[in-house]
Amino acid sequence: MLRARMVELSWAGQQVPSIADELRCSQKTVRRWLHRFNRLGLDGLEDLGGQGRKRRITEAERSRIIGLVKQPAPGRLTMQADGELAAADESGPPEWTLDALASEARRLGIEVGRSQVRRILLAEGVRWRRTRSWTRSRDADFEGKGPGSSSSTPARPKARRSSAPTSSDR
Repeated sequence: MLRARMVELSWAGQQVPSIADELRCSQKTVRRWLHRFNRLGLDGLEDLGGQGRKRRITEAERSRIIGLVKQPAPGRLTMQADGELAAADESGPPEWTLDALASEARRLGIEVGRSQVRRILLAEGVRWRRTRSWTRSRDADFEGKGPGSSSSTPARPKARRSSAPTSSDR
């Protein structure tokens, strides 16, 4: 729309500096689009395809990486039918980390690095870390640690009294 407006203003007789001021863009930008329009017609106002770096992994591979997070980590202990705790792969990580996810993706044939896994998960809003509360347990005999800090330790230092006289001191 902006590019077509540049052409319209040019046809109306406005000069490049006034078009740039009116559309709040640089004179160089106006000249570039007007030259492309003169050379290619309406097709010159379209975006050129292929800008930027191509994705190294496919959408299917991205989905597989995201799907890994939803599965239990291979070294995570799970309760078996006989009541014992066991892991599918005792040498595997008990929790998903970026390194573990990248390693598992590479094992699946997806060439991806740790930082790229992080970018993919952040872009999709997927959490790969599990927050834990260490103060809760299903064990009936479990006792919490009690208050977080000693009552003899003040939370912050007391404010000093100023030495300036107040109305009650006079």
